[in-house]
Amino acid sequence: MATNSTPHIDPKGAPIAETILLPGDPLRAKFIAETYLDDPVCFNEVRNMLGFTGTYRGKPVSVMGTGMGIPSISLYSYELIHFFGVKNLIRVGSCGTVQPHIDTYDVVIAQGASHDSAYMEQYGLTGTYAPLSSWRLLSAAARVASERGVTHHVGNVFSSDIFYNADADHNTDWGKMGILAIEMESAGLFANAAHATHHLGYPVDALGIFTVSDNILKGTKTTPQERQTAFTTMIEIALEIA
Repeated sequence: MATNSTPHIDPKGAPIAETILLPGDPLRAKFIAETYLDDPVCFNEVRNMLGFTGTYRGKPVSVMGTGMGIPSISLYSYELIHFFGVKNLIRVGSCGTVQPHIDTYDVVIAQGASHDSAYMEQYGLTGTYAPLSSWRLLSAAARVASERGVTHHVGNVFSSDIFYNADADHNTDWGKMGILAIEMESAGLFANAAHATHHLGYPVDALGIFTVSDNILKGTKTTPQERQTAFTTMIEIALEIA
């Protein structure tokens, strides 16, 4: 399964663990590696999409930036799964909630991911496919969040291709359908994992864990400094289930 390199990932002999955390920002990947992993080694610098492998409580764990949007995370997660044998992929990032009862700093754990992306068209399905996260990772993350007393919400998120939408009601309309929060990547990641599970013949698990950076309905936002602390809680949950 493992290969030497792909067009976008060149480990140069460095290991990539079967479990990986996937923040969008490559500098966030560097922060996670330097803060939480023992003996981190950089395994990728192609296009400055930094990736690192180390150990967390004695277990090999990798972390790598993915960029923004479904096309970007889908490209990297596909290569990680199919060429480097990664089996557990946990997206960690920020989200904007569209529910009045969810506050900034809360953690959202994605059970499923609705979307407005053309990415799913490649599978030739005759209906609308709603990719789900891994129940194994989902239940473990919810348990850890509960044990730590973290305010968290489990449910459906919306993976949007559009950050600046011309339709001002676009996000709030999704909130009326029970969507907890808006982000931009999980649907592609979950679909890649589901498709790989079938074609590779073994489970490939994926999950999204998010920190609420703003409430779109209330107009409340966190500052960059505040996000640093909020991200820490989310990252620790992800590492605990890694």
